[in-house]
Amino acid sequence: MQPAYAYALLGIGFIIILGALFFGSSNVKPIIYNLESSTMDTLTLQSSAFENGATIPSKYTCDGDRTLSPPLSISGIPEGTISLALVMDDPDVPKARRPDGFFDHWVVYDILPPEGGGVLQIPEGAMIGIAGLNSAGEATYTGPCPPSEFKPSEHRYFFKLYALSGTVNFVTAPTKQELLDAIEGQVIENVALMGRYKRNAKSI
Repeated sequence: MQPAYAYALLGIGFIIILGALFFGSSNVKPIIYNLESSTMDTLTLQSSAFENGATIPSKYTCDGDRTLSPPLSISGIPEGTISLALVMDDPDVPKARRPDGFFDHWVVYDILPPEGGGVLQIPEGAMIGIAGLNSAGEATYTGPCPPSEFKPSEHRYFFKLYALSGTVNFVTAPTKQELLDAIEGQVIENVALMGRYKRNAKSI
């Protein structure tokens, strides 16, 4: 093959490739994101009694009525949620009191989402779902009560909410860990609300 002829063929091939890329790309539509409408509802847990990271009112603690749970509001429940589970724990417990450093204050499962979606309001002290066992061995809510003789004297309390794709069943009331083990693989979305509490000096 003559060099000039070979160069001509290469040139034609290059033009064909460029043409294919140009005309082919005219049919490719870019992905356009509408930022104003791209926001989606996310699972949200709030309380009208305290803001996230703020102090939990003493009425919901051992300085008030230790079995009175605070009001909660759940919104943005994701599609496909069959049930909800809720746990409240304190990760600031002195190791001298509990080796794992946790005290579980509330364990609840089989909370049904509202029909047709919307916001689920849980009034203070309300019994919802099925109660599991707190660290005191009671199937109920027990309020914050950080021991004043240990540091830190102010503890954090995490209300952890799980949206589940199914339900769980127990023969006896489960502990927090038994519940978390049972819902593994069913969690669609989860969220936490944190409150703080330090004992009222007048009540100690």
